[in-house]
Amino acid sequence: MKQVYMDTLGCQMNVADSDRMELLLFHFGYSRTPHMEDADLILVNTCSIREKAEQKIFSLFGGIKSLKEANPGLVMGLTGCLAQQDGERLLKRIPCLDFILGPDHVEDIPLAVDRVLETKKPLVWNDFDNKKNYSIPPVTGQGRTNSHPSAFVNIIKGCDKFCSFCVVPFTRGREKSREANEIYDEVRAQVEQGAKEIILLGQNVNAYGKRGLKTPVAFHQLLYGIARIPGVKRLRFTTSYPGDVTQEMLAAYADIDILVNHLHLPAQSGNNRVLEAMRRGNTVEEYLALIETLKTRTPDIELSTDIIVGFPGETDREFEDTLRFMEQVEFSSSYMFCYSPRPGTPAAEFQDDVPEPVKKERLQRTIECQNRLTAMRGEKFLGKEVDVLIEGEINRQGTTLMKGRTPHYWQTHFPGTANRFQPGDFVKVRVEKVAGHALKGQAVVQ
Repeated sequence: MKQVYMDTLGCQMNVADSDRMELLLFHFGYSRTPHMEDADLILVNTCSIREKAEQKIFSLFGGIKSLKEANPGLVMGLTGCLAQQDGERLLKRIPCLDFILGPDHVEDIPLAVDRVLETKKPLVWNDFDNKKNYSIPPVTGQGRTNSHPSAFVNIIKGCDKFCSFCVVPFTRGREKSREANEIYDEVRAQVEQGAKEIILLGQNVNAYGKRGLKTPVAFHQLLYGIARIPGVKRLRFTTSYPGDVTQEMLAAYADIDILVNHLHLPAQSGNNRVLEAMRRGNTVEEYLALIETLKTRTPDIELSTDIIVGFPGETDREFEDTLRFMEQVEFSSSYMFCYSPRPGTPAAEFQDDVPEPVKKERLQRTIECQNRLTAMRGEKFLGKEVDVLIEGEINRQGTTLMKGRTPHYWQTHFPGTANRFQPGDFVKVRVEKVAGHALKGQAVVQ
């Protein structure tokens, strides 16, 4: 078989898209290699949500163009959100590229490679899919062996919210949901291949069912439907939008045993004026009310979020509001970023008036705040037994440790070897230490 080297940047949707392209390429005669120099095809799946992500991509191609010079038969492709955003302009900036595919052309990856090999000319396919429905056809035949116990399942793509800072509606298009029966079939297939945990994905996952379905199914109904599928041991989803959280969704946390006690709910800011400028569609008070309801129904819930600091016009007082908000909610983890203007977004027209040194200082304070909260949230697990789904093993200073996650999405490490534990095993671990965002302890022998 020929070999493909793949690099993925960005969100879990990109990871799922890369998995899909790897599967399609496998049936096209390519196996994955971890060594770039051995590849017949180099594929980089890109992100454009932050300026820093774009810089990483250009730096990466700057470092690998020598491979193309040494091997003219090597095919290089760029996919994902940057491909959608910049299209043909990327051919001028990265001349070694052979093809550029937007997110709606994931299914066309074999055709794109074949076309390039045949014509020896670069191609750009980044037009949006104009179909009203969203479907991912099954791939027949023997597939790759999947040893990871968690499986991503896309249920919706795109976003209709148009937050002023966000490029997603312009790179991923409008919201479209997959038919529930198609999703159930994929979940069953993933379970047959060894998946124990199903992770539902979407840019706005809890908007599922609002557009593109022949048979209407609400998001909470989809959760109940998947929970009834034999073999699904854990169920989680990401990413949610506060304005689309329903009382039925919150109730599902208490009703569905396999729905994990973790919710990622991006807040972005803890100040109402900033939220309005961001076009988030909710207030701090509304967000807190959702959290209070959820904690009442599911007292041991763990919460994570996204925070942007240095948004245009953000004052010192407004930033302090965000820190107080984080402490009030007690997030166990956060994805924290300095604001950077994104091409074509409304906020790109705002005056980017928060100086870079101030942004960096605010980001550092936000990280320090979250580190305190993480340590505090982790302490409640000390001395207790947690259920860990093993994902694999790691080696730290010559010691082999097993790694996995709890239902609350805490990474957990404990001594062990592959002879004793396998990915997909559930193990009880007694927590002895909290180290950053990880719990450490010992497996409890049953």
